Amino acid sequence: MDEFNPLYKRWRKGLKRVALVYPNRYVGGISNLGLQYIYHRINLMDGFVCERFYSDVFDGLKSVETSTPLSSFDIALFSIQYEEDVFKAYEILKKSGFSGLKIAGGPCIMENPRPYEKIFDFLYVGELESSSFFDRLQFNDLKDCEGIYSPGKRVKSVRSKLDEHLEMQIIGNSAYGRALLLEIGRGCVRNCRFCIVRRIYFPCRWRDAELLLEVAEKNRKFVDKVALIAPSPSDHPEFREIVFGLADMGFSVSPSSIRADKIDEEIIGVLKASGLRTLTIAPEAGSERLREALNKGIGYEDIIRTSGLAGEYGIEKIKLYFMVGLPGERKEDLDEIVNLAKEVRNSVRRVEISVNPLVPKPHTPFQWLSFGGKLEFRKEDIRELKEKIKYLWKNLRGFEFKAGSVEEFAVQTVISRGKQDVFPLIESGRANSFRNIFRLGLDRYLGSVEEHWSCVDHGYDAKRLRMELERALRIAGIDF
Repeated sequence: MDEFNPLYKRWRKGLKRVALVYPNRYVGGISNLGLQYIYHRINLMDGFVCERFYSDVFDGLKSVETSTPLSSFDIALFSIQYEEDVFKAYEILKKSGFSGLKIAGGPCIMENPRPYEKIFDFLYVGELESSSFFDRLQFNDLKDCEGIYSPGKRVKSVRSKLDEHLEMQIIGNSAYGRALLLEIGRGCVRNCRFCIVRRIYFPCRWRDAELLLEVAEKNRKFVDKVALIAPSPSDHPEFREIVFGLADMGFSVSPSSIRADKIDEEIIGVLKASGLRTLTIAPEAGSERLREALNKGIGYEDIIRTSGLAGEYGIEKIKLYFMVGLPGERKEDLDEIVNLAKEVRNSVRRVEISVNPLVPKPHTPFQWLSFGGKLEFRKEDIRELKEKIKYLWKNLRGFEFKAGSVEEFAVQTVISRGKQDVFPLIESGRANSFRNIFRLGLDRYLGSVEEHWSCVDHGYDAKRLRMELERALRIAGIDF
């Protein structure tokens, strides 16, 4: 494996082995700075050594560093980034015969730990940098550790200060290419009604530009590209200083995404000069009405202006992200997606369209909606979602078009909103999971359900979420 790893620690007799398991592909796992921080922190601890596991390296059953079987490890830390990762996590545990301590964390555990209760010994809710987790792990005393979820009790999510950054990191072929990863912020200042990020990573925190540039300087001899990581990097109050500073050092700069209302000629010129070839914009909806219902905060003029700047400065490609199954969605809204895509293509040569069904996530104003964007779920909604995607595909011939599987997004919805009773679905495996939703009677989680995830305290007022939902429904033209 072609990677630079300054954090590696050799195992010797007497050391406890900790497996850091990412039950998905290497390219995604190596792009996650949180995992790199855990790996680094454990390898600094006396008496412990940490090695990594990825689903596409030895099928997740042996470590990357030494090919040691998972069954030889004492502790396994799983990061569940996406709901469907739990299928692979469970499969890895069963196939490996692992019998040690099983701990899981990550966004899906922060979202709703209840579906994972039967799989793991401990579930950690929150961020790790400022917590006592590693000290308690060292003394095998996690039971009353902050952030550890106990069934039947409410757990407060742990927040970290971002006053430091991992100075050295593993550099491999990540989702951003071979790049230094700079997490410039966590959380989001926006209030998109469909998005869980604002709630589970509240409040929004930014790292200082000076700190980030110092880390970049220390890594100049190892890599010539920097990826700026945050839910909305261009909202950083020092975004301009960061981009210009990195460009002055000779780095090519790749933000994880760009807000269409935050781009100007100067910024896009520097990004292009530093090697940016693709710009990512997420309108989410084609019509102004639905973007307002989503509280997206960008309009048609922002998107067209940014696309025009991209074309002027020679950006080769724009990626546009949209959703279907939004509340109050009509055929005219789909036509607006088609029209907007065609307008953008007037500015740049290549346009990629990505379309996914809305997952009504816990901890968002849309948590009371059904899968399909209505107030109640009907089986016909699955067919309608497929028809909407097919309609867009037919009318966007000539574009690069990618669409998520409606069935897979239905499975995500069930797992994200479920309780312990979704374990048989996880146990049955990914291949037939959609069919098993109905066989097991779990399709109730595709409709509006009780907030089983209120066992996690993320510090927001649920009454305000309800008010936001009502605003969205009024804008979308739905009676409630």
